[in-house]
Amino acid sequence: MSKSKSDEFRQDAVRIALTSGLTRREVSVDLGVGLSTLNKWIKQFGSAETASVADAELLLENEKLRRENRILKEEREVLKKATAFFARQKT
Repeated sequence: MSKSKSDEFRQDAVRIALTSGLTRREVSVDLGVGLSTLNKWIKQFGSAETASVADAELLLENEKLRRENRILKEEREVLKKATAFFARQKT
């Protein structure tokens, strides 16, 4: 992509930054733009665009899945410890 990003790319970057749950720094690195550039785009496009209902629903779903993922990771760690404990009991 050329140095000059299209308005569509900028608007998508703003939407991602505002709704993904990632930090602005993470979004800027992922998209290959500077943090200050992303912040400028957010000031430019963020106030003009309100998050649509679909974006709000995606944000809620993303938060739900992050919580579920955290719980599953914790459960996996408990099972690993239990497996190690019972493996020691058999010997």
